[in-house]
Amino acid sequence: MDSHIFIFGLGYAGMAVARDLLSLDWQVSGTCRGSSHCGERAKEGITALPFDGTHGSIEIEKALASADHVLVCIPPDRGGGGDPVLTHFAEILTASRRIKWIGYLSTTGVYGDREGDWVDETSPLQPTSPRALRRADTEALWMQLAEHHHAPVHIFRLAGIYGPGRNVIRSLLDGKARRIIKKDHVFSRIHLADLVNVLKASMSRPDPGAIYNVADDLAAAPAETIESAAALLGIEPPPAVNFEDAGLSEMAKSFYADCKRVSNARIKSELGVRLLYPTYREGQDALLAGELGNGKQTIKD
Repeated sequence: MDSHIFIFGLGYAGMAVARDLLSLDWQVSGTCRGSSHCGERAKEGITALPFDGTHGSIEIEKALASADHVLVCIPPDRGGGGDPVLTHFAEILTASRRIKWIGYLSTTGVYGDREGDWVDETSPLQPTSPRALRRADTEALWMQLAEHHHAPVHIFRLAGIYGPGRNVIRSLLDGKARRIIKKDHVFSRIHLADLVNVLKASMSRPDPGAIYNVADDLAAAPAETIESAAALLGIEPPPAVNFEDAGLSEMAKSFYADCKRVSNARIKSELGVRLLYPTYREGQDALLAGELGNGKQTIKD
């Protein structure tokens, strides 16, 4: 029988997983926010169903009933309403006898600020932002589902995702990149393709209750990645701006609030993952041709 994955949230990461598994002849279904998005997903062979987080549906329940893998890419409710998937579908998920793997995509933001020190999956959670606090709370709810109902839950704490269409090369070409300098600030990243491979490796080696950091080998300063991308393009990087003088929004400031290095040892030792792009440098090299060839390669003043 063909494998069937249901993906809550057919966005950037969810669609990357969907396309990869479709190429392997999996059945793929999932949710998107509106009917227009669902229509686009359906053109790629996905059974796409609308879900705005506020109401469940019989159609989603029927699709879940035949799924053996479930991936949750939807963030917690910003209004404090908890996790929309658990709110509407926990009973179905726990009652299913078919589901053998559930993956929940969280964030390394749950570790908080470590002033550049290393964290691994055993490090205590110290979230500082409201967004990270919601993620930590939601992780706990999923783990309760695993403990109380023996649900095959796996938690993936993601570093900053980059990949085709979402990277500093693209930002430079679009004239949107800013080279902001904050002393000793670094953060970890993961290429979209490596994220997909980590999830597939976990699906092939289920370990209910497991938690994995998903990050590459090198935490680096944001300005460093912009300078590297500018060099690849043969252009001058944007002018350096001190963090204190950048006039960032509260949302943008939150990305500079935490500084840590994220260990990825567990995905290598337990899942046998070999990163395609162990640092941002390899990732940028691979992305360059695609970004230059996508028809939008004008550099704005």
